[in-house]
Amino acid sequence: MLLRILTLLAGLFMLPAFATPTPVPAQVAAEDAVSTPAPPPRVMLVTNLGEIVVELDPVAAPKTVENFLAYARDGHYNGTIFHRVVPGLLVQAGGFTPDLQQKPTRAPVPSEADNGLGNRRGTLAAARERGAADSATAQFFINLADNPQFDRRAGDTPYTGGYAVFGRVVLGMDVIERIAAVPTAAKAPFTGWVPVTPVIIERVQVLPPPGSDDAARAPAAAGETVP
Repeated sequence: MLLRILTLLAGLFMLPAFATPTPVPAQVAAEDAVSTPAPPPRVMLVTNLGEIVVELDPVAAPKTVENFLAYARDGHYNGTIFHRVVPGLLVQAGGFTPDLQQKPTRAPVPSEADNGLGNRRGTLAAARERGAADSATAQFFINLADNPQFDRRAGDTPYTGGYAVFGRVVLGMDVIERIAAVPTAAKAPFTGWVPVTPVIIERVQVLPPPGSDDAARAPAAAGETVP
């Protein structure tokens, strides 16, 4: 009898060495936080022709995304216009007021045109000066079609160094098409492609992550989605 009791006690003392402790809720939450990547940031552009939602890619274009979000958060884009509309090619915005005064910007960011993202229909890319690959500031354009001629290629010079894609339209491509259809004309300092009636970005809002309390309170955008 004594031998049986001693054997049972020995088994009890050995259990902790082999049993897996039950994780406490805090441990489970911490593990989930580590294993679940943060959703890509989304930004809503409220224009006088409708709402557009873009999803950014901070993995492929971290500097360009950070730059765009900084301009969005400080209100730079509020009241700017789509100043260049080329049907079948692109619509460009982010740098000028309705009276075509250029807004001041921060220092340019290095080009990330070699990130592997192509200038496809519905993608968002950083505009820059010709002949200066690392000159992107606040302006951006949205591709109306697949534009591989804007992609960076091996052996490119700074003049043909491509344009960095850093996001895509996920809602409101129909709004983009409406913008692309407006009448345009030459208006100084531009020789063409300026909308006759200004297409104004009234407000830009960085949207809260999906599933958050703020997301539940955020206004919903309506429009055509892009696959």
